[in-house]
Amino acid sequence: MFEPLKKMFSSKPAEERPRVPTGQRLYVMGDIHGRFDLFESLIRAVESDNEAAKDADVTIILLGDLVDRGPESAGVVKLARLWNEYRKIRFLAGNHEEMFLEAFGDKEVLRHFLKHGGRETILSYGVTRKEFNKASLKELQQIMLQKIPRSDREFLAGFEDIFAIGDYLFVHAGINPKRELDDQKPRELRWIREPFLNHKEKYSHIVVHGHTITEHIDERKNRIGIDTGAYRHGRLTVLVLEDDQRRYIQAVETDDGEIEIVKRVEAV
Repeated sequence: MFEPLKKMFSSKPAEERPRVPTGQRLYVMGDIHGRFDLFESLIRAVESDNEAAKDADVTIILLGDLVDRGPESAGVVKLARLWNEYRKIRFLAGNHEEMFLEAFGDKEVLRHFLKHGGRETILSYGVTRKEFNKASLKELQQIMLQKIPRSDREFLAGFEDIFAIGDYLFVHAGINPKRELDDQKPRELRWIREPFLNHKEKYSHIVVHGHTITEHIDERKNRIGIDTGAYRHGRLTVLVLEDDQRRYIQAVETDDGEIEIVKRVEAV
C-alpha cells in the first residue's frame, strides 16, 4: 500500500535554484563604511578569484554605504573610482551616501550625519581635528565644500537605487513587501528594516542587501543579507553568483590586526 506513495514523492520535481544568466559572474560586496584596508584586500581577492575561474562576463555590485564610521572613507571612494575604470561596477546608493550628500546643504541632516559616522568621513578628507572641533555647523559645511572634491560628490550622487538580473534583485537596505517593485520609494530602498527583514513570503526575486549588520551572512529563502559589519566586526563580505551557484569571499580582520581571506560555498 505504500508503493503509490513512494512513487508520488520520488517523482516530485526538485525546486529550481535561483540563478543568474549563463555566462555571467557577479561579485556583490556589502557595506564598506570607510574600511579601506578590508576593501583593498577584498578587491585583490576578487581579482584573484576571477583570474582563476573560467571566462565570464563579470559585474561587480557594491551595495552602498562606502562612507562613514570607519577611518578612511576618502580612500575608499578614491579606490572605488579607480576600480570602476577597468571593471564594470554597479554602485547602489546607501543611506550614508544620502546623508553625506544632503549634509552639504541642510544643517539638520549634517547634525544627524555627524552622529552616525560623518565625523570620521570629514576627517578622512584632510580636515584637522582642531578645525573640526572649532567649527559651527555652517562653518563645517563651508569646510566640507572646500575639502571634499566635487568629483567625489558627483560620483556618489550618481549611484543607483536598485538593480536586478536573473532571479536576484540588489538593493542597499531592502524593499517594502507592501509595494510592487516599480512602486518602491528611494528612501525605503536605502533605509528600510521592517517589515522587510521579517517578511516570510517569497518575493519576485531573491533580494540581496546590506544595511542591517549581522555578524554572519544572513541567508534566507527570500533574501540574503551581507552587511557583516566591516567597521564593527572587521568582516567585509562578497557574495559570488554564477549560474545557480552561490559562494562567499570575506576579508576578515584577525585578533592581531592582520587581514585574512576566507572562502566558503555556503553561508554560516
